[in-house]
Amino acid sequence: MRDLIQRFRKHIIVFLAVLGPGFITAVVDNDSGGIYTYSQAGARWLYLPLWTLLPITIALIVTQEMCSRMGAVTGKGLSDLIREEFGLRMTFGIMLLLVLANLTNIMAEFAGVATALDLFGVSKYISVPIAAVGVWFLAVKGNYRSIEKIFLFACVIYITYVIAGILVKPDWNEAMINSVRPTMMLDSGYITMLIAMVGTTIAPWMQFYLQAAVVEKGITVRDYRESRVEVIVGCIMTSVIAFFIIVACAGAYKGHPTDISSAKEAALALQPFSQWATILFSGGLLNASVFAACILPLSTAYTVCEGLGFESGVDKRWSEAPIFYWLYTLLIAVGAGVILMPKFPLVQMILLSQVLNGMLLPFILIFMIILINKTHLMNEWKNPPAYNVVAWATVVIVIGMTLALTGITIRNPQ
Repeated sequence: MRDLIQRFRKHIIVFLAVLGPGFITAVVDNDSGGIYTYSQAGARWLYLPLWTLLPITIALIVTQEMCSRMGAVTGKGLSDLIREEFGLRMTFGIMLLLVLANLTNIMAEFAGVATALDLFGVSKYISVPIAAVGVWFLAVKGNYRSIEKIFLFACVIYITYVIAGILVKPDWNEAMINSVRPTMMLDSGYITMLIAMVGTTIAPWMQFYLQAAVVEKGITVRDYRESRVEVIVGCIMTSVIAFFIIVACAGAYKGHPTDISSAKEAALALQPFSQWATILFSGGLLNASVFAACILPLSTAYTVCEGLGFESGVDKRWSEAPIFYWLYTLLIAVGAGVILMPKFPLVQMILLSQVLNGMLLPFILIFMIILINKTHLMNEWKNPPAYNVVAWATVVIVIGMTLALTGITIRNPQ
């Protein structure tokens, strides 16, 4: 009995030591773009999209576990491995597409900051610059340990969406039924929403950031069992949050489903049910936006520098990794600056960023599957057959949905 308790204590201590990369990466995926996408799904389609969360969660766990395992076994980031195995030209093309997709996501995060504080009467010309400067200082003046602690605290605040969903008092029976009953329809809006949900839940940037964070934290195969647990817990928490966002909006818009123009509309729709629900929803949006505004530029800077062979990492000084810090600064400046432009189509850009994520994801997954099945890289840690089935199925399904959306759009351009 004593030996059992000691082994359990040892596992807990190791789990707490490795806690961070997997949990943070999964939870931060519920960013402003994700919140808008889930809000739009619930407001427009009510409880119907809930069935997608189960297969998306399984795919998310598999893809995140693959990245975490590759980082622990090889000690290298994903973009680093792509460069070594597929060449610089291929890596440069992937990096270019990823930077473009991530830049739209960064804009979406600052749009989320502006939207959340606008509900409290704060102008975007005040909120966005303050958020941008704060985000910049966090990485430039901090280190990995301090940043990770702040990120873990931010993860806890996502509980506001669970509380907001409960306060709305949705139809739980209908929510449970639609969570296990698949509903498909050949409607361009519905398919676009499904692609956006996949793209916002299993975003391409996550794979690069998670593997880079595992490497920077120094997690190895010795710690991998506990690291795997924190990845799975983070993925499940992500889907639970998404569930409550959809349920809250479905409950608020039941009887009159509609397209919403922003997460602000979703927050205001909760007011008839509870003023606290609106405040919690808005507070969650602000937390998620600032949180992701830190992570996304970091993820992009890590990915590009690793892929092109430059020094990277928040534990390095500016003089040691100038490209890393200049790219990080440029992404924040452009992302925040665009939001301050008058009459910029923020909502269209936010949804577009999630759809772009969904379209780029299959190509990233193909590289991951090939890499993780290479014997000289992974040895006995190669993918088991079940993981390959889930990963390839995700690739095929997302490509299939993208082709279906393209076909419907061509036939019905209006």
